Amino acid sequence: MHTIKGDNMYYLNCFFIYSILGHFLETITALISGNGFKSGILTGWWTPVYGIGAVTILFVSNYLFKNLHMPRFWETVIMFFVVAIVLSTLEALGGVLIEKIFGDVFWDYSSQKFHIGHYISLEMTLVWGVASVIFIYIINPLLDGLIKKIPTWVTIIFIILFIFDCTKTFIMKKKK
Repeated sequence: MHTIKGDNMYYLNCFFIYSILGHFLETITALISGNGFKSGILTGWWTPVYGIGAVTILFVSNYLFKNLHMPRFWETVIMFFVVAIVLSTLEALGGVLIEKIFGDVFWDYSSQKFHIGHYISLEMTLVWGVASVIFIYIINPLLDGLIKKIPTWVTIIFIILFIFDCTKTFIMKKKK
């Protein structure tokens, strides 16, 4: 049985762990592809859009599909489309906010065939759908036990470091 406090800590820990893993994923991808870019807008070892995306996927999975009791195939198909659309919307919102607040464009899908502006493309929407299904059925179940064991004091340290990093980034970007 979950408690509100327990759920909040769990989702906070998911946010931090998946933000860090997202940062490593983008950094490794950049190294392999030779693009040489830094992941995310913050100076620390996290890319919050991945943490927000992971928590969003978990909310959708835990609360939308928990009581539907449908065959796994249809659950997966519906999950694919719902989460792909939700994550593409979050990506567009994040891109617009970063551009408006900091004047930076961190990704641009204009070169892709089926794009809508800078921040959304059908190609990436399909990637988000596939990644979400892999996340729900493989990645999160593998890491779930570890995430649930993170002590409160570690979460508090993550919160402090994250707030410090957000503040530092905002001040540095606004000075430019």
